[in-house]
Amino acid sequence: MLAIQDIETYYGETQALFGASIEVGEGEVVALLGPNGAGKTTTLRSILGLTPVRHGNITFDGEDITRLQTHQIARKGIGWVPDDRRVFPTLTVSRNLSIARKRTRFRAWSLDECFGIFSALEHLMGRECENLSGGEMQMVAISRALIGAPGLVLFDEPSQGLAPKIVQDVMKTIGRLKSEGISVLVVEQNALSVLGVADRVYVMDHGRIVHEGPAGQLRENAALRGELLGI
Repeated sequence: MLAIQDIETYYGETQALFGASIEVGEGEVVALLGPNGAGKTTTLRSILGLTPVRHGNITFDGEDITRLQTHQIARKGIGWVPDDRRVFPTLTVSRNLSIARKRTRFRAWSLDECFGIFSALEHLMGRECENLSGGEMQMVAISRALIGAPGLVLFDEPSQGLAPKIVQDVMKTIGRLKSEGISVLVVEQNALSVLGVADRVYVMDHGRIVHEGPAGQLRENAALRGELLGI
């Protein structure tokens, strides 16, 4: 579904990614782990065209999207759940979700399906997003991505600032997306939580991929986790 091949990305003249390559299969959950500043969020920004790739290429659903603009990439069927949620604070939940609708070759989720995942969401529809808790905003951000008919959803630090119970719900949701055939690439600091739902994992350090393998290997091998992630 997604193939990132030897990409190099810069902020001005400062290089952030050094030949990074990542693949995500159809209906697969892939975790991208590593310390702060490793280049994980830059990788997501590169996929979305927010920080353009200078070298290498990115294909999604068999199509080269390397040089496309961000709105064009989104319309191909890539959803994004950013770390700061990025909802419109003065708009209601209902309005935030309605403006996310778009047509792609993939299936758009209905509101009822989103309510089936987040039962509390139905009771928040008339509330302005600036009055929501962090967990409630995350419900909106994930539902917004699903309503936008994604074949791939990018999660950037989905557990950030959330209570442990909400983190569990978010990880269950990621597992649900997998069962629905939606591909997921998730950047996460809480490695143990995401390793429970991921199929494969990449570890990044200083803009380079330093490990690739099954998530179960890293989940069950404490010595390897300590070497790669310090946990």
